[in-house]
Order: sequence, then structure tokens, then C-alpha cells
Amino acid sequence: MADMVTVSQVEEGARLHRWFLRRFPAMPQRQFYKLCRGGQIRVNSSRVSGNEILRAGDVVRIPPTVAGYANAPKKSEAGDAFSLADLESLRQCIIHDDNDIVVFDKPAGLAVQGGTGIRKSVDKMAAALFPYDKIALVHRLDRETSGILVVAKNQTAAQKLAAQFQNKTAQKQYLALLNGRVSPERGIIDNYMLKGQVFDSPRRLDGGTGPRPQHAVTEYSVLTQAAGMLSWVLFSPKTGRTHQLRVHSAVSLNAPIVGDALYGNGGAMPGLDSLTNTKNLFLFAHKITFQHPSTGRLITLRAQMPEFMQPVVRLLELKLP
Repeated sequence: MADMVTVSQVEEGARLHRWFLRRFPAMPQRQFYKLCRGGQIRVNSSRVSGNEILRAGDVVRIPPTVAGYANAPKKSEAGDAFSLADLESLRQCIIHDDNDIVVFDKPAGLAVQGGTGIRKSVDKMAAALFPYDKIALVHRLDRETSGILVVAKNQTAAQKLAAQFQNKTAQKQYLALLNGRVSPERGIIDNYMLKGQVFDSPRRLDGGTGPRPQHAVTEYSVLTQAAGMLSWVLFSPKTGRTHQLRVHSAVSLNAPIVGDALYGNGGAMPGLDSLTNTKNLFLFAHKITFQHPSTGRLITLRAQMPEFMQPVVRLLELKLP
């Protein structure tokens, strides 16, 4: 007997052949279209060609002969192994959505951009969530960093937003818990970075033949010094270098971010082991302000503090700015 499957909200907008082959990835496309021509696959009891755009609530008839094709891992067309449940989880992270942009409150541990060895990433899953749009990243967050991530839905929006981030007119704020006392409590870190090291000048390494360090500028302000050796810090990066805040914390301020196994010890503070002894990085993109690419209106969005940070914040009575 044929199965009747209802299209979910997160699947809306997908074409029938993509929806079907995501569920039955081992099925050859020629077999799928043969079943469509024979009326074995239907949508809302109507015959289909295979290119129909699905809407939430549509009922797809799946013939019993295709059951064996569901044994292979579910993969996207690009070869990434994410499931419908993964897509739904990302959809729940949306804090703003319109015709030009979608803004996520990205969870820690999720890569922003796909690549070798990365099974799930925001860019690939966002493209699956918005199949009509041309998804483009305009800035990045480390995999370990949670918080606000702005994604463009078309080329015009991408160009305008990328220019704002490049020209530093888009303003980003991060909150972090640092393992150490920061002094002075307010200032601007202005140096050059390369592979986790900082330099006073951009001169090339290896006698002038090596790579040139990149300029990195971060404004910071200590909101609270807590538990003797913890600093609750507000960061406003003026440049966007890889691991900029993590390196500036560990090297320039001599106070690595709690949970940073790469640039710090990744450990907990004595007396707070049960709360801070975590693999999670105590850094999140708290707030962003930018100009909407179509309306020109200034938008300010805030992310929700990740759950793993909340017990520490409550215990130490730390406040959001």
C-alpha cells in the first residue's frame, strides 16, 4: 500500500524531485521520473511531472516500490549530511526574516560555511530552507561562537551588506567571560595578527619573504570583575580577522576566554568547576546594528544568551549591557 506523506512547513518551497530524492537518496532520478509519468507518485491525488513546487500541507503519494531506496544516508544535493530535523532546528533559530535577509541566532558548534569534513553548515542548510533565494554569507562566526549571523537572500543585498561589514559601518558587539583580570578595564587593542600570534607592525615574516600579518582592532570594556579572577567583557571588533577576539583575549589581554582550548587552557575556574568546565566557548555575538539593504532603515538585533552560559551569569550576577 502506498504511503501518504504530508509536506511540513520547513519543506515548503522545495521542488518535488528534490523533496523526494532527499527522502530516498539511493533512487536514480530516471526511476523517479518514470514513476511520475506512470502516475505512481502524486501530489494531492493529482498526477505530477516531478518539478512541482511543494507547499506546506501538500500530501505526496509514495509508492511501496521505493521503500528500498531509503536505506542510504540522507544527503543534500551538495553531498552534506543534514536531515529534515536539522533544518527544522535551524529554522527555529531565525530571529528576523524578510525578502532580502534572514538573521539566525546561531548555536555554538554549528559551522557557518561548508567545506571538507563539515557535514552541517548554516550556508547549505539556509539554501535548503529558502530554495527560491540566492543565499550568500556576508560575515562569519567561528564554529564555537554562538549568536547573531546575518545572511543575504539575493546578490544586491549581499553586496550592500558586505560593504557595510568591510567599511565597518555595521556594528557588532560580543559578550565573553575571560579567565583572568583585565587591566586596564577599558581600551582599544590595535595590532597585527597571523596564525594566533600578534605583532606590532605589518612587516612580512621570514626575512621579508613570508606572509604579512593582518591589521586587527578590537574595542573592549570590562563590565564586571567576578569571583576574583573572571572578567565579564563587552567586545566591539572593528575588523573581522579569524579568531580575532579569542587571540586578543588570550595574547593581548592575557586572559583567555573560558572554554577556549585553542588559545587558553580550556579549563574551569576553581570553585566553579561544575559550571565552567565545559567544551563550550564562553563567547557569543550579543548584538548587531546595520542598515537594511533595501529600506535603508537602521536595524538592531540581539541574540539570546546560550543556555550553557546562563547558570554562570546568574551565579555571578552578571548583567547584559
